Amino acid sequence: MNNKNWTRRQALLGLGGFAGAIALSSCGVNSNRASKSLTEAALAVDQVVKPETLEKPNLTVGYVPVNDCAPFAVAREKGFFHKYGLNVTLSREASWANSRDGVIFGRLDAAPVVSGAVTNARIGAEGARHAPLCGAMTIHRHGNAMTMNQDLWDAGIRPWHEYKGDLDAFGRDLKGYFQKASYDKRVWAVVLSSAIYEYFTRYVVAAAGLNPVEEFRLIITPPPQMVSNMRIGAMQAYMVAEPWNTRAISGNEGVGFTFAQGREIWQGHPDRILAVTESFIEENPKTYRSLVKALIEACQYCSKPENREEVATIISQRPFTGAKPKYTQPGIVGDYNYGGFDGQKRMVNSPETTIFYDLPPDVSAIPHDHSTFLWQSQGLWLMTQAARWQQIKEFPKNAEQFARRAWKTDLYREIAAEMGIKCPTEDYKIEPAEAFIDNKAFDPSDPVAYLNSFAIRANAPQSFFMS
Repeated sequence: MNNKNWTRRQALLGLGGFAGAIALSSCGVNSNRASKSLTEAALAVDQVVKPETLEKPNLTVGYVPVNDCAPFAVAREKGFFHKYGLNVTLSREASWANSRDGVIFGRLDAAPVVSGAVTNARIGAEGARHAPLCGAMTIHRHGNAMTMNQDLWDAGIRPWHEYKGDLDAFGRDLKGYFQKASYDKRVWAVVLSSAIYEYFTRYVVAAAGLNPVEEFRLIITPPPQMVSNMRIGAMQAYMVAEPWNTRAISGNEGVGFTFAQGREIWQGHPDRILAVTESFIEENPKTYRSLVKALIEACQYCSKPENREEVATIISQRPFTGAKPKYTQPGIVGDYNYGGFDGQKRMVNSPETTIFYDLPPDVSAIPHDHSTFLWQSQGLWLMTQAARWQQIKEFPKNAEQFARRAWKTDLYREIAAEMGIKCPTEDYKIEPAEAFIDNKAFDPSDPVAYLNSFAIRANAPQSFFMS
């Protein structure tokens, strides 16, 4: 087929007008349905910052209808935005590309973006808009998963934890599937190009000894469309945030099963970053501090075990995910069913399913570490994957400068200190071998050696398709 020879850049440029038309039309369909007025409870929260002291108290902040909109919903419903002098209009975005581009082009003042979008905007990775995006905090860690359909199940593939760390066994099952699968049964989906979900998808397959470039095509699909597209056979696997993995199992029986949560691919990975433009921080320093403080408190609220069921209910409201609490709850509370096609429940109870603030000891033993703290070394890891798949020609010689400008860790420390929060004193840390699915440690002191240690990596720009 001719489209097998498309480069990623050609696909993105060629379909840019079409994608833009979809984005514009979706604004009417997916217009924000949230109440324009705050609840009495939110208005009753005492303001520690007066709006008139801020450069821009009225903000438009984006979100995408997945579980990680929780801190934004909570900041609004519980009055944390109000507490810090902000009048925030939450804008429901149709996709993660819309969320990112809304910040870049000024339609949004701030928005969560997929991890990797900020650093890749800085380095100009293929498929990413070159822009001075930055952020000082993560919204959460984990909270996502890779879903596969029944064809992969019938090929013998099971949830990763059932392999008990045996990549060779998983690789044999996966190879067996691809040896028999026709071209139209080799379609996997992610929510955004040049970002962590794409890297995870490629990473897993490469760790199993197969070249993802040769085995399947990648398409970009907005989160709410994942389940329906898998149901009609348009894709065989996808990676997305909750509740769209649970939705393939519960309420949509026969659609898919969870192969692995993102935390099983990289334990402790950052998922969403609160993105703004660098000029926004420069022009509105007080406003930005208020925004970060409000969202840190919202993340702390979401993190408390006694609040998690309530949080799952809040985000089930139509303006947010519109999914019933039984679908939002597993990813928030941690009662997670991997599903399957044998009628068996595969329940795993873990509060690490989504981490909003407090880090369990097995995720990080570093003093004062917490999930909203940005490790610049993790930004370097994302850049190694951009280079691995030839989205950039080589690992940047000034990568540390890119990481420092994209992930404003020092600014976060200043804001956190004003809240009485202690933070790690370093910007870099080694990611231990046991954190990764392939037991390959990442030492940020030599990212090039790490990159070159991968036997499977691209030597030329890769094909990338849009749905």
